[in-house]
Amino acid sequence: MQRCPMTPAGYAKLEAELKHLKEVIRPEVVKQIEEARAHGDLSENAEYDAAKDRQGMTEARLRHVETQLATAEIIDVSELTESDLVVFGSTVDLLDIESEEELSYRLVGREEADVKNGDVSYDSPIGRALLGKNEGDEVKVVAPRGTRKLEILEVRYV
Repeated sequence: MQRCPMTPAGYAKLEAELKHLKEVIRPEVVKQIEEARAHGDLSENAEYDAAKDRQGMTEARLRHVETQLATAEIIDVSELTESDLVVFGSTVDLLDIESEEELSYRLVGREEADVKNGDVSYDSPIGRALLGKNEGDEVKVVAPRGTRKLEILEVRYV
């Protein structure tokens, strides 16, 4: 089974989600199904159908989270020796060469990615372009919105 790299914070977030799914969401769905059954004829019961659909989605998400946790490879970048090399978990300050806009991204696991907060997946176009590069390097990022040229200004292990 393929290992799934993630930060300690990402692992903790998934653990919390799993607990919430098991202890809160699953019991709510069971209760909704019971209430819908009490309304009678199940063949034309929209509440029952909706509750069963929610149960299916909940169970699928639960299995997905369990798999992610079981295959997790936790990488704590703060325990690594600092260098100017871009690795999983590092925070990278960049300069967009064309627009001169400064950007900052942290490379995280797929489940943790949140571009609005500056967390990009190591497997995204920008993540793949940055991994293994050093401060001062220029990288080309081929993304759906076009190719961007970025300069790596600083690599931080925080």
